[in-house]
Amino acid sequence: MEKKAIGILTSGGDCGGLNAVVKSAAKMAITMGYRPYAILNGYAGLYNLIDHNNVLELTEELLETVDILRAGSRIGNSRVKISAISNATKYERIKQGLEKFKIHALVIAGGDDTGSVTVDLNKNGIACIHVPKTMDLDLQTYSVGGDSSINRSAEIIHSVKTSAMSHNRAMVVEVFGRYAGHVAMRAGLAAEADCILIPEIPVDFDVVFEHMRERMLKRLENSALGETHYTIVAAEGLRFDGELLSDGSMETDAFGHVKMAGIGKAIRKILAKKVKADDVIKEAYRKKGIFVEGMNEGPEVREVIPSYLTRSGEVSAWDACYGWDMGAAAMVLIDQGITGVTVTGFEQGHVAYVKTEKAIVQRFVDEELVKLYEKLGVCFGRRPVDTKIDSHEVKDPNWNYI
Repeated sequence: MEKKAIGILTSGGDCGGLNAVVKSAAKMAITMGYRPYAILNGYAGLYNLIDHNNVLELTEELLETVDILRAGSRIGNSRVKISAISNATKYERIKQGLEKFKIHALVIAGGDDTGSVTVDLNKNGIACIHVPKTMDLDLQTYSVGGDSSINRSAEIIHSVKTSAMSHNRAMVVEVFGRYAGHVAMRAGLAAEADCILIPEIPVDFDVVFEHMRERMLKRLENSALGETHYTIVAAEGLRFDGELLSDGSMETDAFGHVKMAGIGKAIRKILAKKVKADDVIKEAYRKKGIFVEGMNEGPEVREVIPSYLTRSGEVSAWDACYGWDMGAAAMVLIDQGITGVTVTGFEQGHVAYVKTEKAIVQRFVDEELVKLYEKLGVCFGRRPVDTKIDSHEVKDPNWNYI
């Protein structure tokens, strides 16, 4: 009997852990007696299967060359919204392409946009399992790539402090986060940033400036070496006065999302203007003997944009392991005839999953967590909200061991 074939593809943005998903799904497929194919370059490759050989059989020998601690996807990504393709026969075209290689189901790793396409494909008779992937961590379940991006971002934020201290600067580090600020929040907290600005909380730059001035001048006053610094982490989707801060281009991608750019530059301009007009800072610089008219009247504000560095390079052990789990678990579901769902974990010998429509609902930073860290002195671009923190005993804990 001819072996059944399954297709594996990655879609949307690159990140850490994707290669683990691909390798694990393929290895489990081989173990189960399936023939695994990589569909190259995401949904673009899937759409063109009928006309091209955009597949690669993932043999044991080939899988040996896939390094799961390497970020990105060896089989390629693309951002394509299938339902938006003008071709009226697009779904039949995809089905014909899959039939060409006898592929009866797909393992698809991606975020909310990718997940929405898997929902669409399933409704049109194309069997899919969705593996959650997004460095933004804005799905309901944990997603491959989140831990790696947080670690990389935290390392950069922490490292830039040495430059800030050498020049008495305020540094604005711009990180990914279109609608949710999980990466900015967690990376900023890990790196002990002074200020964390996220899309969930509208920013008041008067508050940010007051906090920056207070901290920088206090550090300057207390430093025997005459040094100070201030670190701001800002998610790219930050809003000010109800509007998205950007460089003004406002171009959109295949899913209609505005392409984010320029948040760090915008913040730098706002704060630099406030520094220049502030007499309190000038007097402090005079007192410290570092004031120079027109040249060194206060701290410089600079932006740092690590951009794709935060989703590139090395993968965290957590993401590598999670990718291993999810790829194998996806194949278990396919073998059981379960499709149209998002795999969420491997719990006590069972594969856990939810409907993809539920998994891709956006999850935002919990404001109660923000309030906790406001008590610890972190600025979130608003006046701190005083709140009482209660406690309760967990009666039936769901332990999450590594």
